[in-house]
Amino acid sequence: MATINAYLNFPGNTEEAFNFYRSVFGGEFSIVQRFKDAPGHENMSDAEKEKLMHISLPVGNNVIMGTDAVGVMGQGFTMGNNFSLSVSVDSQEEAEKVFNGLAAGGEITHPLQATFWAAAFGMVNDKFGIHWMVNFDGPQN
Repeated sequence: MATINAYLNFPGNTEEAFNFYRSVFGGEFSIVQRFKDAPGHENMSDAEKEKLMHISLPVGNNVIMGTDAVGVMGQGFTMGNNFSLSVSVDSQEEAEKVFNGLAAGGEITHPLQATFWAAAFGMVNDKFGIHWMVNFDGPQN
């Protein structure tokens, strides 16, 4: 069964924001990954390399996740695009079904494909303007 969690974009202060959320909700970060730890950071400044590519904080049965929307990665930050709904699914087939369903009448911003962290990951803005991320962590086909 799919789970849906919030994914938050920040203009460079993700670490500060998530330390605040941890002080409010408690718990520990389950993932902290900086841009310098990922492929493709060669053209980034030293300051951008230290920014957070991904952070996750479990809150009850949910997770809030976030990233620094650094310009060199093509993201940029604009109030209104500072969040997505992240859908985690149980199979490649479910990933394709959910992704294609959300893409109908919308705009694909990152095709559903294997990445260094997942068997399938894609992003789409649905026909209502909502930003979605679809992720399947299972084995790559």
